[in-house]
Amino acid sequence: MAGLSIQNISMRFDLPNGSSVQALKNVSLDLAPGELLSVLGPSGCGKTTLLNIVAGFLAPTEGKIMLNGHPVTGPDAERGMVFQQGALFEWMNVRDNVSFGPRMAGQKESQYGKEVDHLLDIVGLREFKEKAIYELSGGMQQRVALARCLANHPDVILMDEPLGALDALTREKMQSLVLKLWKETGKTIILITHSVEEALLLGERLLVMAPRPGRIHKEYRLPFADLGVGKDLREVKKHPDFAVKREEILAMIWNMEEEIMGRMEAAQ
Repeated sequence: MAGLSIQNISMRFDLPNGSSVQALKNVSLDLAPGELLSVLGPSGCGKTTLLNIVAGFLAPTEGKIMLNGHPVTGPDAERGMVFQQGALFEWMNVRDNVSFGPRMAGQKESQYGKEVDHLLDIVGLREFKEKAIYELSGGMQQRVALARCLANHPDVILMDEPLGALDALTREKMQSLVLKLWKETGKTIILITHSVEEALLLGERLLVMAPRPGRIHKEYRLPFADLGVGKDLREVKKHPDFAVKREEILAMIWNMEEEIMGRMEAAQ
């Protein structure tokens, strides 16, 4: 079966003092190839834990992840990760960072060279290919991270707050780039964010997760990602339904945060 299937995932962390934390409980979701999913929720709702399980970095306490009909049992090039900080190789230049995966797979320059240059064109970095990573801005470094991820031909791209550290203007440009890459490559993308606006703009599907134990509280299917491809995202935000959904989700998360604070105060 093509696509990504998250089947009844639960995750419990056992602590040294003998207690435990139930980070996720019975999370199930199916994603068809090429779908773009954004995930948000209050702190501690298990967003990053879920992403790390899909990536293969963590083994769930219960349940399983299936990708294209086979189980996910660990990290693999079929699932590419883009972190909040680019996790780039500082001692390599831009082009060497992007070509790292193909080179580690034993490919020669004649095999990967044209594709790497094409990816650098797509993310707007061809003129910077010989630059050292430390010479680039934060936004440019995230462009390198995206290109490096794509060079490995993943079926699924996992993005953990990849734009959170950027200034507002650079973040908007990167949001447009994510939508462009989504449409041009047809990749399945899961993006974790704390920004409601970003989740609305970049989520063809949007999940709001409830706090501990983390679980899916509500799912939305939205038009804004398709509307934003190749368009000014500020114009998309003017869509009458955008403000309605933003306020609805903000209120939902605010109520969850209030509930969390109430529990903490009651426990003191």
